[in-house]
Amino acid sequence: MATSAEVVAPSSEEEAAETPAAQKREERLRKFRELHFKRNEARKLNHQEVVEEDKRLKLPSNWEAKKARLEYELIVDQKKKECAERGEDYDRVKLLEISAEDAERWERKKKKKNPDPGFSGYAEAQLRQYQRLTKQIKPDMDNYERQREECGEDFHPTSNSLIHGTHVPSKESIDRMVDDVEKQIEKRSKYSRRRAYNDDADIDYINERNAKFNKKAERFYGKYTAEIKQNLERGTAV
Repeated sequence: MATSAEVVAPSSEEEAAETPAAQKREERLRKFRELHFKRNEARKLNHQEVVEEDKRLKLPSNWEAKKARLEYELIVDQKKKECAERGEDYDRVKLLEISAEDAERWERKKKKKNPDPGFSGYAEAQLRQYQRLTKQIKPDMDNYERQREECGEDFHPTSNSLIHGTHVPSKESIDRMVDDVEKQIEKRSKYSRRRAYNDDADIDYINERNAKFNKKAERFYGKYTAEIKQNLERGTAV
């Protein structure tokens, strides 16, 4: 018969063999719980992102710009209150905070803007042309300094100066003026003028808009429909 020591020995070996298996099972369960938690967390975050995206899509197209403008207005109001409490002028404080780079950038942006107010009168149109022509002038500084030395104090005339009619322009100045006038004449000749009405032309329209459409159609498809039109006029169309 087996002794008690022989009976106890196998049970301890079984326990030693079962311990790593239990540890592995517990490790797998722990990893499974972690993956389950991460999946739920990802699902929750995805749902929140979908809800936020749906809110953004339902907002107006200019919402971002409007939001930024409102935030800027709130900041400006807060700064105005702070300046009023200190007894300072907000406009002056604002100008002191503007850097030279920002000022130059805003100035360049203002110069780029060239709004066309349209024709409001001949005086305004003449002023605009004068400003446009003067911007194209490139001053000759050498000639400027030479004339200032020759004229002396009369270079900046007053009511007592007697230099009227004594200035004689140079040949280069006259040629430059002639070239500029010729360029203006050439530019005016290219202006689109309203075409004269032809009384002898066939009337195939009911109003001016229909006449423009017919001319455009004739320009693109006239060579393909010329024979059909001739047959319709002769009455020989099939």
